[in-house]
Amino acid sequence: MTDSKYFTTTKKGEIFELKAELNSDKKEKKKEAVKKVIASMTVGKDVSALFPDVVNCMQTDNLELKKLVYLYLMNYAKSQPDMAIMAVNTFVKDCEDPNPLIRALAVRTMGCIRVDKITEYLCEPLRKCLKDEDPYVRKTAAVCVAKLHDINAQLVEDQGFLDTLKDLISDSNPMVVANAVAALSEIAESHPSSNLLDLNPQSINKLLTALNECTEWGQIFILDCLANYTPKDDREAQSICERVTPRLSHANSAVVLSAVKVLMKFMEMLSKDLDYYGTLLKKLAPPLVTLLSAEPELQYVALRNINLIVQKRPEVLKHEMKVFFVKYNDPIYVKLEKLDIMIRLASQANIAQVLAELKEYATEVDVDFVRKAVRAIGRCAIKVEQSAERCVSTLLDLIQTKVNYVVQEAIVVIKDIFRKYPNKYESVIATLCENLDSLDEPEARAAMIWIVGEYAERIDNADELLESFLEGFHDESTQVQLQLLTAIVKLFLKKPTETQELVQQVLSLATQDSDNPDLRDRGYIYWRLLSTDPVAAKEVVLAEKPLISEETDLIEPTLLDELICYIGTLASVYHKPPSAFVEGGRGVVHKSLPPRTASSESTESPETAPAGAPPGEQLDAVPTQGDLLGDLLNLDLGPPVSGPPLAASAVQMGAVDLLGGGLDSLIGAPSFVAPPAAAVPANLGAPMGSGLSDLFDLTSGVGTLSGSYVAPKAVWLPAMKAKGLEISGTFTRQAGTISMDLQLTNKALQVMTDFAIQFNRNSFGLAPAAPLQVHAPLSPTQTVEISLPLSTAGSVMKTEPLNSLQVAVKNNIDVFYFSTLYPLHILFVEDGKMDRQMFLATWKDIPNENEAQFQIRDCPLNAEAVSSRLQSSNIFTVARRNVEGQDMLYQSLKLTNGIWVLAELRIQPGNPSFTLSLKCRAPEVSQHVYQAYETILKN
Repeated sequence: MTDSKYFTTTKKGEIFELKAELNSDKKEKKKEAVKKVIASMTVGKDVSALFPDVVNCMQTDNLELKKLVYLYLMNYAKSQPDMAIMAVNTFVKDCEDPNPLIRALAVRTMGCIRVDKITEYLCEPLRKCLKDEDPYVRKTAAVCVAKLHDINAQLVEDQGFLDTLKDLISDSNPMVVANAVAALSEIAESHPSSNLLDLNPQSINKLLTALNECTEWGQIFILDCLANYTPKDDREAQSICERVTPRLSHANSAVVLSAVKVLMKFMEMLSKDLDYYGTLLKKLAPPLVTLLSAEPELQYVALRNINLIVQKRPEVLKHEMKVFFVKYNDPIYVKLEKLDIMIRLASQANIAQVLAELKEYATEVDVDFVRKAVRAIGRCAIKVEQSAERCVSTLLDLIQTKVNYVVQEAIVVIKDIFRKYPNKYESVIATLCENLDSLDEPEARAAMIWIVGEYAERIDNADELLESFLEGFHDESTQVQLQLLTAIVKLFLKKPTETQELVQQVLSLATQDSDNPDLRDRGYIYWRLLSTDPVAAKEVVLAEKPLISEETDLIEPTLLDELICYIGTLASVYHKPPSAFVEGGRGVVHKSLPPRTASSESTESPETAPAGAPPGEQLDAVPTQGDLLGDLLNLDLGPPVSGPPLAASAVQMGAVDLLGGGLDSLIGAPSFVAPPAAAVPANLGAPMGSGLSDLFDLTSGVGTLSGSYVAPKAVWLPAMKAKGLEISGTFTRQAGTISMDLQLTNKALQVMTDFAIQFNRNSFGLAPAAPLQVHAPLSPTQTVEISLPLSTAGSVMKTEPLNSLQVAVKNNIDVFYFSTLYPLHILFVEDGKMDRQMFLATWKDIPNENEAQFQIRDCPLNAEAVSSRLQSSNIFTVARRNVEGQDMLYQSLKLTNGIWVLAELRIQPGNPSFTLSLKCRAPEVSQHVYQAYETILKN
């Protein structure tokens, strides 16, 4: 008879009956009674009153009865801690039972009783079980240590259980090894700083040996542990990969994903030139494809992980496009995820079949899926240039279907295609305009308005079209209102005579009748621009737009690297790091991929580079036109108050690593201290290079007079843009002081006075160290030369490009703005010479991916001349050697904010092309340092 009968009877007075049965002499009756107790407990009845009676039943040889009693004990020990102590003796006794199953059962139950009072009694039995002769008992005891650590961590450490656990990693039984690893990993998670899993090549070897023989969950624990290890070189990484690869053919999908995680992580250390690297790529594809034949929920998890893998290494699945084609019975969440991956894998080779599929999807019945399919066609056009024409004609076919939501999505993506390929597909505008009336979604309306405004000169009735939108202006969403305002201003600038009334109408609606601050602000900016300077308005509003990039939804590279380390976990499904969704962040450690080793350095071929990755590192803080106006208009441009001496501020700047280079203890030298403002020489307008440095080579010490290269003055602000004031200038560095040498010319018909200057925030904190002093009024046709001392103590904001400087100059007529680029070598300080040992240690310490290589062509100088010329601009030669007839110069320089740049310059006698390798903790600086090298060596 089955045990279901125990759940069917419920009658009053049952507790007393059960009490009597539990104390019965007959074993069978006792067992029946305990089963009834457990059944009552399972359905939520309180049977804690029977605790002493049930505990008495522990003294039995019957394994089934013992299990039932232990189950009861685990449930009620917390509410009856004093009674639970009664059971301790039995535990101790059972831990020495000749039957290993009973020993293991006792130790497992001990770990589940979360009562502080009892834990200290359990240490001795647990210690014996950890060294038990039977592997089943040892593996159970290993997990018990983790449970005990959760209850009382201090006790576990004091009793030395952690060391015993570490010893179990070398156990002969693979299941014991797996459980020991699982327990240590669990404990390490709650103590991220402790180095419990001290992995080394020997212990890794033991784990890999155990990997082949333990159960599937044991394999997952071991693989996850391997993923946290960083091999010492690419040879060890390859060896581990070879031994993990067989796990890819496991039936359990969790084992497969854990193996993929280890391989993806260690591939980072392998050179792409290795034959093995190619073999590994081929082996990764089949298991991932196999995961897609599982049930939908598993497919979804697999697809989310594949999405990450494809972003990191698109070459893994580039030939597997067909498996991501959508099946008619796929749930919507699987369909949308497959669609995403299809676009990521789209290339010139497979675009024809992808487009045929997408066109098919666009006729499905599921609205969300159809929308995404139409969007996907647009993304393909932007990603694969050769397919753009085909995509546009496909979109036009879809617009002809007149299905409302299809038409709207198509217009949104065609707008993006226009932005990617300007002046190429504008012939389709007429077709789009026919569908104007059917648009009811804000995004589609905004896209259509943008198209009409952008191409107003090609649309005869553009004013009528925009006027039709204007009728319900206040009922439109903000997105549409903003777009309509800009489009009408564009139209006015292109056809001013016909649209004056229209532009006045929209400006008044936006500024006077609207309560949306964004709309009002934009309206006022346009109004002021149009009323004060229509030419400037044209330059701003009709400026050339940057082309949009192909992949706008790629995960940011550092986050992607972190998520690759979490393949097969919840983080890889959410596409968020654990810290974003684990409450309290307990035990969350930020993981990252291992750095490439020296022997594995190889340049990424265009084919394997992640899709859409920019050619250079993108800098993130680009001040917009709006930022600049806001920052500069708010500044008080009266004569600036003399700031504190530069010395103090320069020291502060040295302590802050502005570009995120992460200066470490290697760079312990104090920052170069500029002289205080009072010590700036009065004759800075004198010809440069007239100091002692021309006579003596005094550039080896700190603070020597160095005459770095000075570029000829260039016109920064033409007179026509500044109401007659022309500003030319250049930057210099002399005796450790940076100056901006200005030439002001008055080409207006009135006298200019009250000059002041202010800089916007910039990457290196450049700011005027003194007021701009023009001692006499500047008469018409007069020119004056001024040297303005600069400090590096201003506000810092990373700009694009890094060396751009935005300047506001005020006089009695107006405030004028201009932007210029300063040469980076004015920021090279005089104490930039590193000693050889420090150079070598720092070079090794900076990751290889931070190294950049450049060619300097048409430079006929020899090594001595190169070294001498660079030294005058504070680029110091640390060492020089000759390798196979090539001169190798090892050089160092230091920027004003404390960032060091190390260089290796390769010069082949008789060859005017040099190879320059630069290493720096802030790699975005390298391009500008290379430009400085070019400038200094060629002038």
